Amino acid sequence: MEKVSALKVRNHLGEILDCLEKTGAPILISRGRKVRAVLITPEQFQRRFLDLQADEERQKLIERIKSLRKQKKDGAESTAVLRQLRGYES
Repeated sequence: MEKVSALKVRNHLGEILDCLEKTGAPILISRGRKVRAVLITPEQFQRRFLDLQADEERQKLIERIKSLRKQKKDGAESTAVLRQLRGYES
């Protein structure tokens, strides 16, 4: 991992982005003596954050589906409920 100052990023952003694209290694951006940010590639962002978020949303949806399966309307079978909703039975 390379560490660069915020001033260098401001003055040489194009070079730093080329380096990031070439090596793929995250670049730490410091201001003073503290690391304030990290530059990563879009692929790394996708893999680390967006895929994780999608997995969390998928888990919530699965839990919601499972909870809905447990709830039966008046103890009736699903086909009977569908027939009633469609107007086949009164």
